Amino acid sequence: MRLRRADRAGPTTGLRTNLAGTVASRLVSSQTARSATAPKETGLMTDRLQKALALIDTANAADPKGEAQPYGERMSVELVRLFPDASDVLRIAARGQHVERWLLPRTDYPEGKAGYLEWRREQARRHALRVGGIMAEAGYPAADRERVGVLLRKEGLKRDPEVQALEDVICLVFLRWYFADFSAKHDPTSVLDIVRKTARKMSDAGRARVLAEFTLPDALAEAFRAA
Repeated sequence: MRLRRADRAGPTTGLRTNLAGTVASRLVSSQTARSATAPKETGLMTDRLQKALALIDTANAADPKGEAQPYGERMSVELVRLFPDASDVLRIAARGQHVERWLLPRTDYPEGKAGYLEWRREQARRHALRVGGIMAEAGYPAADRERVGVLLRKEGLKRDPEVQALEDVICLVFLRWYFADFSAKHDPTSVLDIVRKTARKMSDAGRARVLAEFTLPDALAEAFRAA
């Protein structure tokens, strides 16, 4: 999708009038995912990688809301699209980014920023342990299991290329699949705030890809240019 310049309207109007474009991106992504997921992954997978991803999918299939497994699959598709030569560890981290996330509800922690950050840290710790255990079952050595923990805890963001690659994929999956719903539920100020935070976490190449692939209102596009 080529970048189109958004209408010169205020942030609120621009956001509302361009949501249709974001939804269209999600529909295109859905068609791509259905047609490309299996061929892109199966042909490149070792037996132990295939087993690890299958174990993550089995764990996520127990999500009572049915959200975890599609999220993991979307992460895998986006990763292969952006980084076709990704290591096994990075591919497993992408698939297991939210493994069994529903087991630790946000409501278990206090409201506010401090409670949210504490919940996020504990989620990352649990994800790292769970995925490490899955990798052990699939036959991966301790060094790979320790490495996947580094990625899932986001240690070395902006310094470690694989941690940064994972973060770029996370951000693009959010924009492609979840941004429309998020923006419909929040006021424009909150939407702009989350977009700015998203842009700051991405690499220069990731931000350039957002600007090339998504139609955004001027205020949101500027967040990716200025980060």
